Amino acid sequence: MENVTKEVWVFIEQRNGKPADVSLELLSKGRKLADRLNGVLKSIVLGHNVKNIAEDTFKYGVDSAILIDHPVLEKYRPLPYSRMLNKLVKENKPRIVLFGATVVGRGLAPRVASNTLSGLTADCTELQIEDVTYLKKDYQDLLLQIRPAFGGNIIATIITPDNPVQMATVREGVMEMTLVDNPKPISIEQVDFIEDSTDELVKIVEQYQEENKVNLKGAPIIVAGGYGLGTKENFQLVFDLAEAVGGEVAGSRAAVDAGFVDHDRQIGQTGVTVRPKLIFSIGISGAIQHRAGMQEANKIIAINSDPEAPIFGIAHYGIVGKAEDVIPKFIEIYKHKLK
Repeated sequence: MENVTKEVWVFIEQRNGKPADVSLELLSKGRKLADRLNGVLKSIVLGHNVKNIAEDTFKYGVDSAILIDHPVLEKYRPLPYSRMLNKLVKENKPRIVLFGATVVGRGLAPRVASNTLSGLTADCTELQIEDVTYLKKDYQDLLLQIRPAFGGNIIATIITPDNPVQMATVREGVMEMTLVDNPKPISIEQVDFIEDSTDELVKIVEQYQEENKVNLKGAPIIVAGGYGLGTKENFQLVFDLAEAVGGEVAGSRAAVDAGFVDHDRQIGQTGVTVRPKLIFSIGISGAIQHRAGMQEANKIIAINSDPEAPIFGIAHYGIVGKAEDVIPKFIEIYKHKLK
């Protein structure tokens, strides 16, 4: 563990001059981890004309930023990005490095982890710092990397005690994004980009981007349906209730797999993590991987015909009954109360 700093780094993913939400969420979590270590939080920004992004990270609690700004880095490409990050990690030896579990993060983190011989856990849902005794040896300030495993049937806590640098990827929405009250003074270390002949092995010819039409993360009310609804026709009840209460429609993975609802409306470990003010959970049993994506909602109303369904364990209000009986009554009462 010697020669390792008490630094927590967050790789700031950016596109067209805008930082990814997941990176800002990780800064908020990184601040807590750095405080627990009595260490420092740094944002790592690669790109072109992105000094403003490095400056903005201070609003989320960073102590300092490392900036590599060069035309070659304007759009993400694995070779130049991973090469420069490898260099930074080897020279500075941060204790923790966090990436968003995005297309970029999932491509970049393994390249850096393998090159620097660092530990890496993918798709974490929680991160903590603890002292750990493992195989009769004591380890101080290990990163506990917590994630569902075995198809979501258990929650695993993963440690990498023999690796000085610990890395993790985290999906968007899992950590809460919060601005700090008193940002530190802006302190940016500019690192020179070193060109390499391998940089041009992969060229970006054209890029096509389609913005997500569904904004589950920003919806205050969500009506989510599961496989328990039985048919696509019954799932229409979810759309009816959502229309009545002004909410967004969502589904469990089983409902998506069954073709009841589109994938971009999936909530859970392999979908979106949401924190609405109110969520209706209808015909969803409540497997671990689904609960991981919605259990921090302010209010959860569960409707399920199985009184033993795990979803009732986290619901604030539970209704045992068939959706086709309960939802029309809900809609009728709701409309009646508004009259």
